[in-house]
Amino acid sequence: MPPPMHAARVIRGHANVRVFCALAILVASMGGLAYASVPLYELFCQVTGYGGTTRVAASPSGAAVDHTVTVRFDASVNGELGWSFSPVQRAVTVRAGENVLAFYKAENTGDETVVGTATFNVSPDKAGIYFNKVECFCFTEQVLRPGERVNMPVSFFIDPEMAKDRNLQDVTTITLSYTFFRATDQGRATAVEQARASSVGDTNTMDQMTN
Repeated sequence: MPPPMHAARVIRGHANVRVFCALAILVASMGGLAYASVPLYELFCQVTGYGGTTRVAASPSGAAVDHTVTVRFDASVNGELGWSFSPVQRAVTVRAGENVLAFYKAENTGDETVVGTATFNVSPDKAGIYFNKVECFCFTEQVLRPGERVNMPVSFFIDPEMAKDRNLQDVTTITLSYTFFRATDQGRATAVEQARASSVGDTNTMDQMTN
């Protein structure tokens, strides 16, 4: 026996609500995935070393093994930044598990205070999962005033497990590359300039009071 007309309308109404809710959840999920896609991709790269992305170590290595690798250092600058940027040392030969401290140098050759941010990778790509950074200038944005020069450190080690990976037996050289870009948010540069102007103003006031 078919249900009464009113009951049928109620059933159809409940069905429509379920369909609407399902669509709403699907849209929200897609939006959430789109929003999270960049950090998820970065996390995936850090965990797997995909694309030559290095890993971040919570602490220095505990021991080194008898397996040597030459690490070369490379640097480049996006044309919009107006900095010079280069490695202090061109290459070092290290043992897997050995803690290493290397330096890059940067100079603001422009006429304004600028915030720079560095991207990085290693090659060959398959070595990324074994390249561990403990500390790096690339973890934070860098602010340089006009004419300012700085040495920027990077502390790293090669995971000793690399020596056991048959897929990397042919890898004797790893290149660590950085590229500096002008940061989208220049708020820190503005803050530095304002603090500098305030300091100069205070100095002038003190000079006037003592003269």
